[in-house]
Amino acid sequence: MLKLFQRKQSSCLCTKYPSNLCKIPSFSSSSSHRLNLTKDILNTRNPQQALKLFNSNANLLNPLKNLEPYSAMIHVLTGAGLYADARCLIKFLLEALQSSLKPYRACPLIFNALNRLQTSKFTPNVFGSIIIAFSQMGLIDDALWVYRNIKTFPQMQACNALLHGLVKLGRFNSMWDLYKEFLSRGFLPNVGTYGVLINCCCYQGDVLKARDLFYDLLMKGFPPNVVIYTTVIKFICNEGKMLEAECMFRLVKEWHSLPNLYTYNVLMNGYFKMNNVKRAFEIYQTMITDGLVPNIVTYGILIDGLCKMDELIVARSYLVCMLKYGVLPNIFAYNCLIDGYCRADNVSEAVELISEMEKMKILPDVFTYSILIKGLCSVGKVDEASFLLQKMKKGGVLANSVTYNSLIDGYCKVGNMEKALQICSQMTENGIEPNVITFSTLIDGYCKTGNMEAAMGFYSEMIIKGLVPDVVVYTALINGYCKNGIIKEAFRVFKDMLESGLMPNSFTLSSLIDGLCKDGRVSEAFSFLLEKTRAGISENETDGLFCSPNHVMYTSLIQAMCKEGQVFEASKIFSDLRCSGLMVDATAYIVMLEGHFRAKHMIDVMMLHADMIKMGVMPSIAINIIIARGYQEIGDLGSALRCSEDLAFQRNLGDQKQPNYTVNKDSRMSL
Repeated sequence: MLKLFQRKQSSCLCTKYPSNLCKIPSFSSSSSHRLNLTKDILNTRNPQQALKLFNSNANLLNPLKNLEPYSAMIHVLTGAGLYADARCLIKFLLEALQSSLKPYRACPLIFNALNRLQTSKFTPNVFGSIIIAFSQMGLIDDALWVYRNIKTFPQMQACNALLHGLVKLGRFNSMWDLYKEFLSRGFLPNVGTYGVLINCCCYQGDVLKARDLFYDLLMKGFPPNVVIYTTVIKFICNEGKMLEAECMFRLVKEWHSLPNLYTYNVLMNGYFKMNNVKRAFEIYQTMITDGLVPNIVTYGILIDGLCKMDELIVARSYLVCMLKYGVLPNIFAYNCLIDGYCRADNVSEAVELISEMEKMKILPDVFTYSILIKGLCSVGKVDEASFLLQKMKKGGVLANSVTYNSLIDGYCKVGNMEKALQICSQMTENGIEPNVITFSTLIDGYCKTGNMEAAMGFYSEMIIKGLVPDVVVYTALINGYCKNGIIKEAFRVFKDMLESGLMPNSFTLSSLIDGLCKDGRVSEAFSFLLEKTRAGISENETDGLFCSPNHVMYTSLIQAMCKEGQVFEASKIFSDLRCSGLMVDATAYIVMLEGHFRAKHMIDVMMLHADMIKMGVMPSIAINIIIARGYQEIGDLGSALRCSEDLAFQRNLGDQKQPNYTVNKDSRMSL
């Protein structure tokens, strides 16, 4: 039975609706009884009497036969200012009608019943209740239909409900059009309206408009609530405009009200994303000073931010700090720490955290396992990662595509393509379809093992499945063909890539340049470098260019030119590499030193050696071998001996793979 009872310390009524409202009775009452009930409800002295009368006859009512008693009750509730109860009755009435009628028929029925009730208790505010109820139920078009068919302008709350309903459905342009219409009819927005408008700007990514609306709110004298200004601050933080976000934070704090914990959390998270750990902790200290107690979200932000900055010891200390404030660590905090240790290649410490979690009765989830599996694979412990996959299945944790892709990638990296395919099969058997990442991983794996036929087979399969290859897929194929000396096919794939609208990256171009160089087509490689990259080109002359050259492209050209005896040209490119501001690593120095050594340019060898030390590149075994040879060629046996001693020292550090050169008294190099 429908019961409406008085709330404590409130004049409002709380409505509880029985199942009979949503289930239409099979019998009908007489028309005279229905008419008398409607009149009796309207003639009651107060809403409590009306509710008592309505409740006592609820089981006899059939909304499909007669809506007048419901209409009368809704008008009485609205007239008494019990808007929430009126909306509840409208919603349940609509649900009852929808059990037998389509929504587009049920909504007009309710509107017409309320509109045609002729009584002194008729209140136009009832239409605002309909608009709000329909909007909250997602029936925004019906709510708009009501708005278009009423003679009076609806209440503020109803207008805000219409705007909010459109935003929730992603109909942003319709929302702005309706807002403009409201303004043309004399509508004066309130704080709630601004909240809806600012939310819409956030969904649309219009930070400037959101900021302008916020300041317009302040200029009109409205004190912003914590939800509105926190929303704007979060939006500005996401844009990386931390100075502006903090200015707004201080403005609100000084002139309006203290921010809440959520506001501080948003600001701290913004600074961590900008790698400004110092300022993030200053905000944290201010929050403590303001008397706010950190919650699990606060500590999650702190631990996550510190882990991403590789401050793992400090991050772990905050697990202890959490307990000080009575906050128990959750799975998110542990996942952040486990991910931090895995990225630092300290997988053993990450595994220990799992044991710690289990002691605290915190069960690992799919993210925990995925992070650990990826971490184990990154250090080559693929079999342990596979065992972990079996463990998570036994524990009832369902693996996702990230989990499987990490393990597939691990097996591909160690060249075990058979096992990678088995994991892929398990993936499909468990109802998870391979995605672009899965295919790109397998394609790259087969390319690196030299099986281009299998790689192209997976490429064809992903096309058949409707998956669109990305830059990673095309680059893997191009690199595979180049490594196998099939340059023609590499450029065919490159052409397909461009025709698909994708832009090659530096790895793509590096593979092609290296492939051309190893095929002996050095001049073509050099022309390709100049044609497709920004080598030697100013920033405003980049039409048709893909990316800036990297040190790999330069090193490939230097090595090829030195091999063909073009040491002078190679020296010029090496000089360009130095002047470009790119990293000059030991590999580039080794290639250039070998070139000068073959050309008997011993002075250049010595100068390059001095330059290398000046640039802070630590001499490796290979470099010391070349330098030792150079010194012996010019007869500087003392320097050659010192290089041999350096080689012996490096060998004692554990590198046994390089040959050990010694200097004989007869000035001949021997093994």
